Amino acid sequence: MPLLVTSASGENGDGFGALLSFELDGTLRGPFIDDDRIVDPRGLAVDPKENLLFLNSGADRVLAISSHGRIVRDTGHIEGLNPGGGIFGPDGRYFVGLRSERTIVALSTSFDAALEHVLPPRVVPFPRGFAFGQDGRLFLASGIGPNGQGDNTILAFTPATSIKPSRLVADPELSPLDLAIAPNGNILVSSERPFGAVDAVTSVREYDAMDGHLVRVFSPHGKAEFCKPRGLRFGPGGLLCCVARNEVVGFDFDSGECLGAIARLPRLNGQALVFFP
Repeated sequence: MPLLVTSASGENGDGFGALLSFELDGTLRGPFIDDDRIVDPRGLAVDPKENLLFLNSGADRVLAISSHGRIVRDTGHIEGLNPGGGIFGPDGRYFVGLRSERTIVALSTSFDAALEHVLPPRVVPFPRGFAFGQDGRLFLASGIGPNGQGDNTILAFTPATSIKPSRLVADPELSPLDLAIAPNGNILVSSERPFGAVDAVTSVREYDAMDGHLVRVFSPHGKAEFCKPRGLRFGPGGLLCCVARNEVVGFDFDSGECLGAIARLPRLNGQALVFFP
């Protein structure tokens, strides 16, 4: 089961602009797929029903990729899409965060239906990761955009509050970059505060999904550089992984202990990661 990581390029960092594959011991395999439709790749998610990898490309399209590294579906160019992160929702559809429109849309996995706006356009200043909780609520991290504008909080949406969500988290030390749901139902957020600062404090922060209080903070404690943390995913054996600049950092979720870098690569500029297949 290789570890796949998207490495940004262009204005998102001097990275590889590729989908890279690593062995579980951290050894670099190389690009998982070489296709000119993969440009400045961003979010990744695995469809468990078809065992396909969905990738958000900076070329304003979404691609479905087989475990053999072959593109089997392509939305084609969608003008202005500018996709960020992606996850699969409870209804089986693929949900994509839109950077320019500052919202979330849903796609059928067959790409045979029009995009559906799940939230209104510009619902937050800049979306920084989202996930569905165990009770069906949609949690959206609202962070700082590339222009330095935005806020630092986590919002909770239900079908009845898509226009006026509740502000769940108010943590002065939070500046979110991605969001995931832990096995215990709590909210995990990768954080870099102040965003973009050379001396930023980086961490993964865990919040109670019901009242939003801070449960604990995962810190590298000198075992990893942990600069510019981005995508969060769980791996085998309760391993919590966070991709960052030059490395993928692992944490033991039960104990909270940092396990150091499980993969290293100069200029990685990682955005998202998955274990696939």
